[in-house]
Amino acid sequence: MPPVAMPTLAIPDRLRTDFAVLVPAFDEAENMAALFRELRDTFARHRLGGEIILVDDGSRDGTHQAAVRESVGMPRVKVLRHRRNQGKTEAMVTGALAAESEFLVLFDADLQHSTEDIPRFLAELAATGSDIVCGRKVGNYEKAAVSGVYNRLSQRLFHVPARDLNSMKAFRAEILREIPLRHDWHRFFVVLAHDQGYSVSEMDIELFPRRAGVAKYSGRRRVLVGVADLVVVWFYLKFTEKPMQFFGGGGLALILLGVLVGLLTVVLRIGNWMPPFGFRPLLTLVVLLETVGVVLFGFGFMAELIATLRSEVHQLRRGSHRGTEAQR
Repeated sequence: MPPVAMPTLAIPDRLRTDFAVLVPAFDEAENMAALFRELRDTFARHRLGGEIILVDDGSRDGTHQAAVRESVGMPRVKVLRHRRNQGKTEAMVTGALAAESEFLVLFDADLQHSTEDIPRFLAELAATGSDIVCGRKVGNYEKAAVSGVYNRLSQRLFHVPARDLNSMKAFRAEILREIPLRHDWHRFFVVLAHDQGYSVSEMDIELFPRRAGVAKYSGRRRVLVGVADLVVVWFYLKFTEKPMQFFGGGGLALILLGVLVGLLTVVLRIGNWMPPFGFRPLLTLVVLLETVGVVLFGFGFMAELIATLRSEVHQLRRGSHRGTEAQR
């Protein structure tokens, strides 16, 4: 059993109720009894009154029914359900939209983290004033090597002040409402938020062995998908605001190269210096370079217009969310 903590954490009274524990769950029926029991005990021990939002992500083993049954009598509990398995990212977004609190604590249903870490995250939010507090897994655990490589690559590419991006975390609910997440991009939630200017801090947490069920996010395929998504997110953050820098720059470079090859062809023709392969390949190369260059430049210009529209939509969405928050 996880160690029992005493209620000595410095948590402001407002924060003791203005938070929601967000629990994505997929085929975790065996863990529901222990999950709600330990959440109930932790809330009572630390005098917490936050929400509990469990999102059943299309489970086939009765997770939804077990969660409803185990949560009977507990205040401020919402058990939501996806009709089919959509993924952890979609479950996070569903839970965030249903939350009425200012802060969210992301907690996995497999109980590999202790519910006693929830008040620790709340205290850390209050102490640091950060928008996001990431949990850094310490000790020996399965997939530590893969996770370490992934996190080091993320730090090198994105310069996020956190050494573990895919663990338990606490953050402002507005972040998930403002930042659009694509499928499987929950791993890059902190990266995207940091890029938008949200502050990030970190604290150590212990990872416990899974008590029941099997891991849902493992295997070599997950590693390959994660690395591919890492590249996509880097490209997205690097060029989404200024796509002309990539596409337009590449297009201009090809156009100039085509001009240079064309001038070289003219010089060779005037000087009557026949290359061993003739002039036809050079002329074909000029046409190819100019065509691809113009297409890339035009694609960059269109992408720039789309980026402008995207920025305007993002500002409207942010204004809408702020208006909604002001009415609460």
